[in-house]
Amino acid sequence: MTNKKLRVVELFAGVGGFRLGLEGWDGKSSTSGYKKKIDSNYEIVWSNQWEPATKAQPASDVYASRWGHDKHSNEDICKVDLKDIPDHDVLVGGFPCQDYSVATTLKRSGGLEGKKGVLWWEICRIIEGKGAKAPKYLILENVDRLLKSPAKQRGRDFAIILACLNQFGYTVEWRVIDASQFGMPQRRRRTFILAYKKSTSISKQVKDLSLWVTENGLFAKAFPVLKSMKYPFAHEFAIDENLLNVSKYFNTKGQEALFENAGVMKNGKVLTFRCDSSFKGKSMLLGNVVLPLNKVAKEFLIDDSALGKWKYLKGTKKEERKRADGSVYHYAEGSMAFPDALDKPARTIITSEGGATPSRFKHIIFQDGKYRRLTPIELERCNMFPDNHTEGKTDTKRAFFMGNALVVGVVEKIGLELQSRI
Repeated sequence: MTNKKLRVVELFAGVGGFRLGLEGWDGKSSTSGYKKKIDSNYEIVWSNQWEPATKAQPASDVYASRWGHDKHSNEDICKVDLKDIPDHDVLVGGFPCQDYSVATTLKRSGGLEGKKGVLWWEICRIIEGKGAKAPKYLILENVDRLLKSPAKQRGRDFAIILACLNQFGYTVEWRVIDASQFGMPQRRRRTFILAYKKSTSISKQVKDLSLWVTENGLFAKAFPVLKSMKYPFAHEFAIDENLLNVSKYFNTKGQEALFENAGVMKNGKVLTFRCDSSFKGKSMLLGNVVLPLNKVAKEFLIDDSALGKWKYLKGTKKEERKRADGSVYHYAEGSMAFPDALDKPARTIITSEGGATPSRFKHIIFQDGKYRRLTPIELERCNMFPDNHTEGKTDTKRAFFMGNALVVGVVEKIGLELQSRI
């Protein structure tokens, strides 16, 4: 492994999940702030976090409070001049999942011209604008449904992303990773994308596409797959070089999702199939991250008068409901676990996790004879953040941050594998 630092630009940084995972920060010491837990060659040379349509920028505030304002931008990325973004080896970011259709660019403000829909194209602007100095490596993250959106052209959005990266000269591999399947304390499924410039040694090693997905690739090494399976639902096809054609014509029948949970693209040729995870280590469970009850503030306890509402929202429902116009419809939904099991990983944290209002989707645990919600520290631990990383903001906002965050341990494993190959 080279001792040269890998310069990283972190886009859509949130409260710094990518930085925590790549640079290897963990926990606090009383004298020097965060401390390193792994030997990392990554160095964040510039970061950007901007939330549109609001004056307050709490996520950026948290980021800057942990690592300083130097080299951190709290400006709309669309307005950032390329000359202000330093040259870098690795570009990372969890870009928002929106409508990436080229064909609808001029037809509706909610598509590419929307506040967040433009952000994939900002990645493209940076890569194209840097020219010969474009980053050699990309680590990107998105929701798992990216591979199947939009509903009428399943996979079109991801096909556009692959077409763009192919035009820019990258070999790409992807994997939908559920953190809990690799020993981490939350059931959180996300699509991770790795891309390598074709001039790199990693790209040159991609020869047998099937073996790359199952054995030789970075994802296969960091997150092993079952070697005995027959890899059902395999698809092999070429990505059109014309972005407009991809936007208009990719999978127009829309009945079948062509992209499975693992795959690779080189020189426009795509191979993708479904893989099952293989993990033999020790798993972290929700019970491993909860605080003792005597460390939990009273506002997180569920009052007996509210317990019935929580149980109702979590339970099975078959009932008549009225629409705003007075018409009646039949509503049904299944039950959710109540309380959440401490001997399993946590469910996926969502942005509305915070606050005392009863909800179907918030976590409720039963501890020492008391029902209670999860605290901000416990939510941070579910994402493998250091305790109190988001301290200084309201409990509701801290929960929102964790609903938007990624599981740091996943990024750490990806980063270590990429570092070992360079």
